[in-house]
Amino acid sequence: MQRVVDAALRAQVAEELPEAADIRDATLRASVIEAWALALTRSSYASIRDIPPSGNPGSMTLIKGDQTDHIRGVTRLAMRMADEMAATNPGIALSRDIVIAGGLCHDVGKPWEFDPENRARWEAAPRAAGLPSIRHPAYGVHLCLTAGLPEEVAHIAGAHSGEGELLIRSLECTIVHLADIGYWTMALAGGLIRPETVGAKYRRPLTL
Repeated sequence: MQRVVDAALRAQVAEELPEAADIRDATLRASVIEAWALALTRSSYASIRDIPPSGNPGSMTLIKGDQTDHIRGVTRLAMRMADEMAATNPGIALSRDIVIAGGLCHDVGKPWEFDPENRARWEAAPRAAGLPSIRHPAYGVHLCLTAGLPEEVAHIAGAHSGEGELLIRSLECTIVHLADIGYWTMALAGGLIRPETVGAKYRRPLTL
């Protein structure tokens, strides 16, 4: 049975993702917390910290840490890129709140895609509903809109990964996308990724 979002779960999410406090707009901040609370209730995970620290299921997995390390790391990288762009390009049309909300919610669909019960069901019958039925960017859009987040944040959830190559990314989405790719690329270069989980697009040197 699907769990209910309550005050305790919202407080837990806020504690796990403290960067949400940097969002100035109170409604936007609350909606970010709501989106993650919804994501957890629609999975078997009790906490964001319970989600494996991977880019995709079984791929690009951190040697240490949990999913909050990735989400918070990407968000902080995105914040710093946004701040530098704003400082060196006065007048640029850039919303810091949207960057933070998008950074925190870019992987909000992961509880669904990573959920062990879902994985077992999909792998048992991949031609029934797909494998996975919905990737985390698309499911993230659903969660963002359900939680009342603006389309600018839903766009970041949906387009931060490969799906974003099929459209024009917003400035804020571009920043989060680069922070996400940069996070995994730097983690790999720093020896922080389990070697057996390195994805093909990250392997170097390329074979010609």
